[in-house]
Amino acid sequence: MFTGIVEAAGRVLAFEQQERARRLEVEAEAVAAGVAAGDSVAVNGCCLTAVVIGPRRLGFDLLEETCRLTNLGGIRPGDRVNLERSLRFDGRVGGHFVTGHIDGPGRIEVIEPRGADTIVKVKVPAEFGRYLVYKGCVAIDGISLTVAEAGEDWFSVWLIPHTLEVTNLGERKAGDAVNLEFDILAKYAEKLLAVRR
Repeated sequence: MFTGIVEAAGRVLAFEQQERARRLEVEAEAVAAGVAAGDSVAVNGCCLTAVVIGPRRLGFDLLEETCRLTNLGGIRPGDRVNLERSLRFDGRVGGHFVTGHIDGPGRIEVIEPRGADTIVKVKVPAEFGRYLVYKGCVAIDGISLTVAEAGEDWFSVWLIPHTLEVTNLGERKAGDAVNLEFDILAKYAEKLLAVRR
């Protein structure tokens, strides 16, 4: 479980096919401290298991499904990825509950400055539009954000300069694929209401 408050944006060092899986290695100086083998770390919002821990790097083995269903399948050395260690229950929850299980892909349609802030408009698969509500929560590449506008197959969020500085959204452009996770509470409510019918 995560909060969607990205701790750092690390650089991809390597992403190679190993004997049994694809190995992703990330420079993660600020996040590697305190991570042990087997711990969960969100990488662009995807919950991954740390299998290699170095002083300034983390390594993860990725399933083919993860590569196929998320934007991690297309990353290359030098790309920036968002990193967050799993939630500790003795701390604050600053964002919202994020599981690290990606619901689907999105595509940035617009990312542009408006005054001192930046607006991002994201196109989503139509089946996820029901989870988008004004002032609701959404995670883009693991970043907990508030929905500013919502349509049937799109939504927009506002970004403050800090978010652009500490996450990979500062390097994103129109057309880029992003990983989306919609509010888990909305999905549970939907399921419970469907069972009552």
